[in-house]
Amino acid sequence: MVFSFALILAAWSPQIAVADDPSVIVAPVKKEQVSPQLQYVGRIQPLAQVELKARVEGYLQKPQFKEGADVKKGQTLINIDPAAYEIVVQQRQADVEAAQATLTNATTTLKRDEVLLKKGTISESTYDTAQANERVAAAQLEQAKAALDAAKLNLSYTHIVSPIDGKTSLLTVTEGNLVGNDQTLLTVTSLDPIYVYIYVSENARMDARQKGVELNNPKFQLGLRLPDGTEYKERGIFDYIDTSISTETDTVLVRAKFPNPDRVLLPGGFVHAYVVSKDERYAEMIPQSAVQKDQKGFFVLVVDKDNKVEKRSVELGEQQAGNWVVKSGLKEGERVIVSGLQKVQPGVTVKPSER
Repeated sequence: MVFSFALILAAWSPQIAVADDPSVIVAPVKKEQVSPQLQYVGRIQPLAQVELKARVEGYLQKPQFKEGADVKKGQTLINIDPAAYEIVVQQRQADVEAAQATLTNATTTLKRDEVLLKKGTISESTYDTAQANERVAAAQLEQAKAALDAAKLNLSYTHIVSPIDGKTSLLTVTEGNLVGNDQTLLTVTSLDPIYVYIYVSENARMDARQKGVELNNPKFQLGLRLPDGTEYKERGIFDYIDTSISTETDTVLVRAKFPNPDRVLLPGGFVHAYVVSKDERYAEMIPQSAVQKDQKGFFVLVVDKDNKVEKRSVELGEQQAGNWVVKSGLKEGERVIVSGLQKVQPGVTVKPSER
C-alpha cells in the first residue's frame, strides 16, 4: 500500500517547468555610405512644356504622330488643310508680279519724261506726275510683297511642328474637325532631363551651407526617394537658388536637375530629395531602435555567436534614414537586439530572429 501511495503522489506532483529562451529580433551592423543629413520634399516640373495652338482656321487633317509618343524638335505633328491658303499665296504672287510690271512701266515713263523735259517738250508738272507715279508704283510693289509674305506665313501655320524634344499629350480635337485661331490642340512636354523644385526654409538653407552644400560645390549631388519608398537610380545636381526668401512662406526656392531617360519622373509628382556626397565615406550603422541610454551613456545589447546577450557601450555619430552612425564599439556583421529588449538582460541566452 505504501508503494502504491508513493506512485500516486509521484503521478500527481507538479512538473518543474523549464523556461524557454526569450525570443528577440536582431539586426546586423551594416557598413553603409554616410551622407550629410539633408532631406527635402520636392515637386517634379518639366524643363519645358509647350501648348501647340492653331494659328489659322481650317479643317484638321490626319495627325502625323502617336499620342503619348516621344517627338523631336521640328517634327511635323499636325496639318491643317492648306488648300485655301495655297490659293491666297498664288493670288498674292500674282499681285506682286502686277505691281512689278506697274513699277517697270512707271520707271520707263519717268526716264522718257526726263529726256523730254530737258528738250522742253513737256511741262514740269507732267514730269512731277511721272515721278509721283513711280514712287506710288514702288510702294505698291512693297505692299504686294508684304501681303505675299503674310500669305506664305499663314500657309506655314497649316503645318504644326514640335518646338522641342518631348512627349505628346492627347489631341483635344480629332481629324476632320474645324479648328480656330488660338485653339489649343495638344501639349508637348520635355521629360529628360527634368527639374525638381524644392522649397527650403531659411534655417535648413543655413544648415546646408554649414555642411558645405552649395550651388557651385561639385562634391555634392542629390538623390531621390520615390513615393513607393524605392531609390531613384539617377543622381541630380542643384542648378538654381532663388535670389530672395518668400515673405509668405519664409522659404527659398531651390531647383535641381535630374536625368530621366526611362521617364520614371513625371511632372506634378512629389519626391523626397536628399543630399549625397561624391566623396564616399562609409561607417557602421545600426537601427535607432537598438540604442539605449543609461548614466554612462549610449549602449546596445549584442547577441554573440552562442546567442548570449552582451551589453556594449557605443559612441554614436549622426542619424541617417532611421539609423545611427556608430563611431566605435561595434563591428560590421555583429548582431544587435532591436525588439524584445525588455525581455532580456546581459548574460542570458536568447532565440534571435533577424529582421
